[in-house]
Amino acid sequence: MDLNKKYTPQTWPDHPETATMEGKNKFIGFWLLLAAETVTFASLFATYLALKDKGPSGMEFTASGLFELPLVFAMTMILLTSSLTSVYAMYHMKNHNFKAMQAWLMVTVLLGATFLGLEIYEFNHYVHLGFGYTHSAFSAAFYTLVGTHGAHVVFGLSWFIALMLRNAKRGLNTYNAPKFYLVALYWHFIDVVWVFIFTVVYLMGVIG
Repeated sequence: MDLNKKYTPQTWPDHPETATMEGKNKFIGFWLLLAAETVTFASLFATYLALKDKGPSGMEFTASGLFELPLVFAMTMILLTSSLTSVYAMYHMKNHNFKAMQAWLMVTVLLGATFLGLEIYEFNHYVHLGFGYTHSAFSAAFYTLVGTHGAHVVFGLSWFIALMLRNAKRGLNTYNAPKFYLVALYWHFIDVVWVFIFTVVYLMGVIG
């Protein structure tokens, strides 16, 4: 492994995330993980679409009357911005600038945590209105889909933080570079899923 080897920007590989066989193997496992995650979310989207606005006769909650686009749009912009900051972090990783990479990763984490806080606020607001998980088939499908995405956000943030803390004194090497790169890719996947949620659940729900 490459834990103790010291690099400079001049000796740093052009593609550190795949400079070793171990790094390349990590990518194979990662794409298999994303394939499984894609199937999971596809199933949740299909279930939501089948159960949207389904519930007791005369149900008072529907997607068009419940969801608030300004809040969700702000959440979307925050999450997409966090995807951009993770790109900046990977740019500095490729240029062997560890401090700049860590700084942009911290911004990414803060933006992700802000998104998560707003999502918790949104859920709490709906629950206080009476739209809880057990209210109807519609509410169960909604909370399961959006909540599963939220759980992935928590996992992504935990992954970022764990890597940043574990490697704070080690700096960059070709052993941990693939790990930073893959968590950034995972974060992009989370953002792409949210774009679909924003479109299918909120936007289509409000405009019918």
